[in-house]
Amino acid sequence: MKIAIIYDVIRWEEKDLVRAIRELGHEPILFHVTSFFLDPNSKLPEVDVAINRCVSHSRAVASAIFYEEKGVPVVNSAYTLIVTGNKLYTTMKLIAHNIPTPRTLFAFTKETALKAAEKLGYPLVVKPIIGSWGRLIAKVSDKDSLESILEHREYMQNPQYKIYYLQEYVRKPGRDLRIFAIGDSVPLGIYRVSSYWKTNTALGGKAVCAKINNELEELTLKAAKAVGGGVLGVDIFEDPMRGYLVDEVNGVTEYRNTVRVCGKDVSKMIVNYLVEVAKK
Repeated sequence: MKIAIIYDVIRWEEKDLVRAIRELGHEPILFHVTSFFLDPNSKLPEVDVAINRCVSHSRAVASAIFYEEKGVPVVNSAYTLIVTGNKLYTTMKLIAHNIPTPRTLFAFTKETALKAAEKLGYPLVVKPIIGSWGRLIAKVSDKDSLESILEHREYMQNPQYKIYYLQEYVRKPGRDLRIFAIGDSVPLGIYRVSSYWKTNTALGGKAVCAKINNELEELTLKAAKAVGGGVLGVDIFEDPMRGYLVDEVNGVTEYRNTVRVCGKDVSKMIVNYLVEVAKK
């Protein structure tokens, strides 16, 4: 099969996908979206299926829409990318599917955000609704600190930063989970271990291969299906009283560190799933 990789930045994952596509007997077709313009009336190079690996959320959604409307099956779909790229949308989908999540409130003004914080209680976490790698996420211990953060965001030009996503602070046991869903399978996952409250590996969190029990597998699949399915990284907290809570779902997830500590060929798993999608 001819399998396209839609990307804007070449990372380890994109290079490894090229390797896996070739080793499984298929042909990689590279669509570097910033190198050319997209013409809705043009004929595309022949491809059977595509995987979207754009780092930029806006480019990922736009390119997925373009290629889907040109008849190419894209993983992840534009719908899934839109949902997972917006924390508010993701949270609403998870709650609609009865998936346990940290308690979260939304506000559109500084005044209502402060009222929401009083209802949640301190400490709490303030997040932008769009973003990754733990950027612009703040742990807030009191009203004065929250007022300072909200005042700063009021002067940001991007209106997305003025939609306030306030979440309870979950007292994790020095780690959280990133579990991978590939279609209907949950092949592997990692603990992200850190003494810092942010456990992102991009911020220094240590990846440790995790053993996936039946509860984790079921919860991961349920969360993946709630946002549209595909190739996804599901972030899960371990709450000492309530058990597993799904925090976020990642639509263009990195997995280099997972391969390093778990020793599994994730790229080949993804390619085999892409072939299944192309055959449907």
